[in-house]
Amino acid sequence: MNARVDFPFFAAPDAPVYLDNAATTQKPACVLNALHRFYTTINSNVHRGAHRLSRAATEAHEAARCAVADFLHAASPREVLFTSGCTEGINLVAQTLACAKRVRAGDEVLISTDAHHSNIVPWQMLGERVGAKVLPIPLTPELQFDMSAYLSMLSERTRVVAVPVISNALGLRLPVEEITRAAHDAGALVLIDGAQSVAHEAVDVRQLGCDFFAFSGHKIYAPTGTGALWGREDLLEALPPWKGGGEMISQVTFAHTTYNDLPFKYEAGTPNICGNIMLAEALKYVQHLGLPAIHTHEEALMRELCEGLQQLPDVQLLGGSAPRSSLVSIHVPGVHHYDLGTLLDQMDIAVRTGHHCCQPLMHALGITGTTRFSVALYNQSDDIERALAATRKALHMLR
Repeated sequence: MNARVDFPFFAAPDAPVYLDNAATTQKPACVLNALHRFYTTINSNVHRGAHRLSRAATEAHEAARCAVADFLHAASPREVLFTSGCTEGINLVAQTLACAKRVRAGDEVLISTDAHHSNIVPWQMLGERVGAKVLPIPLTPELQFDMSAYLSMLSERTRVVAVPVISNALGLRLPVEEITRAAHDAGALVLIDGAQSVAHEAVDVRQLGCDFFAFSGHKIYAPTGTGALWGREDLLEALPPWKGGGEMISQVTFAHTTYNDLPFKYEAGTPNICGNIMLAEALKYVQHLGLPAIHTHEEALMRELCEGLQQLPDVQLLGGSAPRSSLVSIHVPGVHHYDLGTLLDQMDIAVRTGHHCCQPLMHALGITGTTRFSVALYNQSDDIERALAATRKALHMLR
């Protein structure tokens, strides 16, 4: 796969080896062109406008929603809510469940120990609001999801299970299909955090069987501030709105307000029109390349990267030699992750350092953070070779 030519970022002579894709991805020309096309040809607010620009913008915006529904294999575009990202999607679910009293005092929400803060804090806020407990599902000594412990934690008090497909800090895939079936057997709802998976493997929300699926656009070649939440239509119909304002209403009087139909019931105010159109363009780009082909390409890169890192003295791969989706975190005893990342940056290698919004996991591991390498469809074997050579040199300098 030679997709790098589609990304203007890499045309710059000083472009670094970019291995920070789990934090955000670069954008292909087709996505950038969509921004220019919108603002120079049909820039207008959507819905309710009588003039042709508004009609064109509305058609493009709702076609984008259909593109997201197609990407997720949703039953209907009515199930797709545009958000500012995965974080907003999870907050929307947590807050509406609290408002609807679907989670009450004494109930339990189960989350994975390796969850991103955006899949921890909203549930803690819900717990503080209604008196529910938020319980972490432990990991095995190999840092895999502990299915046995999870099954023992499920009970009649479990109301929500919220887990990622891919761990943001470890790169390991959770058995989300099995997790979902067990949760439903216990009568619980399931929210899947797809932020780290949508750019690397196909999504079929009906096949997953979950109740909610959230993802961020900027991790799949779309702009920051974009994303979507998919929810089962019957649940979205039953739950209340979470923001009030224009568009989410049907009729407003000072005595009473009635709400709009799905999906607009959850989209108060002017949406990120151009951003959502760009998100759809990014998803179409990925579909054009084919997620199976992307997965095969990235799998080879990850194999080369992990094998090379394991050959470096004292480098510990979190999760050992287990297969990873698109990212790997390393810990080097006696070497601070920030120092390593800084030296790599000076050698034009862009990686991520820190706790990766997974402080509870880092606390459980007894470390403050890691150095994380993450690949995307535009990376090539020479990127891996340069990164490994730079890491070897940096570690030699730090010892």
